[in-house]
Amino acid sequence: MQVIRPDYAAYLSQVPLFARLSPREIQVLATRVRHRTYKAGEVIFHKDDPGHTFYIIVDGLVKIYLESEEGQEAVLIILKSSEFFGELSLLDGAPRSATAAAMEPTETYAIDREEFLGFIREHPEAALSIFAVIAFRLRRADGIIADAAFLDLPSRVAKKLLELANKFGRASDHQIEIDIRLRQQDFAGMVSATRESVNRTLTSLEEEGIIRIERQRITILRPDRLQARIP
Repeated sequence: MQVIRPDYAAYLSQVPLFARLSPREIQVLATRVRHRTYKAGEVIFHKDDPGHTFYIIVDGLVKIYLESEEGQEAVLIILKSSEFFGELSLLDGAPRSATAAAMEPTETYAIDREEFLGFIREHPEAALSIFAVIAFRLRRADGIIADAAFLDLPSRVAKKLLELANKFGRASDHQIEIDIRLRQQDFAGMVSATRESVNRTLTSLEEEGIIRIERQRITILRPDRLQARIP
């Protein structure tokens, strides 16, 4: 007999991915969920690992990235609570296309591939939401490629700062603090640049009074002037 976990079901019902599901369907999904936690810096899976599990973030931050042979990282995206990852390998059975690691202590709900596909077969409405998010991420990837091709580094930095502010920002007195600790190495990967060149660009923005950097946290002091840097 499957056990329905009320705490799992209550959280899953608040995840946008499952907004189309009925309360009963949410309860069915909750029976297939396992709880997993990760320490800050812990790798959840590596690129080319078998893709057996789909993850939903309950609390914490996860970065999805690629790593060069020299150990340099290119961060593709940073995910927060209610977001998910690992869906591509679930759908096609191929190895992982990138590495996932916890940026801080992170709590997740994990669903194995066979369990999840069985649920999708029984409740195809859930697939519509997943496909919509996958399409959004593919469009986002196209946008990143276009930015790298057509925007100069200052414009890419300004655009990424505003994106992070929109996702992780805390507004106060017309300022926006990006409420995550962000290493310059991680940020450099997100804008397809070297850490040294990003450091120079951020330093210039700080000297102009547009941003403030303290303990790996960035506060946008003049969002209007940052927006003006984007063509």
